[in-house]
Amino acid sequence: MNFRQRAREPLELNLIPLIDVVFMLLIFFMLTTTFVHDRTLKVDLPVSESGSSERAELENHVIELDARGEIAVDGRRVSEQELGGVLAEIADDGRPVVLWADAQVVNQRVVTVLDQARRAGIDKIGMGTTPPR
Repeated sequence: MNFRQRAREPLELNLIPLIDVVFMLLIFFMLTTTFVHDRTLKVDLPVSESGSSERAELENHVIELDARGEIAVDGRRVSEQELGGVLAEIADDGRPVVLWADAQVVNQRVVTVLDQARRAGIDKIGMGTTPPR
């Protein structure tokens, strides 16, 4: 019996599928990291000793109140007249609400927003602060 040995083909590593996979992973991570809650209004939060540098979680509703008294709820600007209706809508799902009030805002505006939230049926509401530097 005479067995012939076949000529061996040189092994090569095809990088094209590997590059495709790397690009797909890159696109996936770029798309998933863009879902960060950015502030709609420029709000400088007050300083608190027990404050945290963490932002509100994405599943929380966020009410922003800037120094000029403008209001935004979940990234959408609303007027004071619309605020009650918007708060009633978000009170139905039972998720917590975080109020980001500017450090320079008049205290009465904060109390007014908190009163409207209570009337809308929001029970879980917190205040956003920053830790001292």
